[in-house]
Amino acid sequence: MHLVYPVVLAVLLFCVGLYGVLARRNAVLVLMAVELMLAGVMLNLVAFDVWLRDALHSGQVFTLFLIAVAAAEVGVGLAIVLLVYRGRGTSSVDRLRALRDTPAAPPADADTGDTGGVTEGVPRPIGAGAGAAPSADPTRSTPAPGRP
Repeated sequence: MHLVYPVVLAVLLFCVGLYGVLARRNAVLVLMAVELMLAGVMLNLVAFDVWLRDALHSGQVFTLFLIAVAAAEVGVGLAIVLLVYRGRGTSSVDRLRALRDTPAAPPADADTGDTGGVTEGVPRPIGAGAGAAPSADPTRSTPAPGRP
């Protein structure tokens, strides 16, 4: 068997997938393009495995592993796309850039000085202290039995 034919086909598959990843804006089509790229890689692995006549068939075994990983990738990817589509109403990759987490600036009137853990004028939380059993009355706490 000539090695050139499967390698050329694998390169074509990979290039079409790469074009799809770079040119498409729909997240589902981007996932399909990534799968095309993986198909090109897997075809290359099998072609070189057959050409080298590997006794362990490691290229084919690795291809089976890649098929399992690709199936999991598609499942998780489509689940994420579906959740984003339900929340945002679009699956466009350009619109997903708005999901980035940017650090929020403090309000202009906020005091950014460190108080050192002292909060004056702020009421303390009501509840049982350390070692105290919770009481029925949230305004009063009683010590646990056997504790001072």
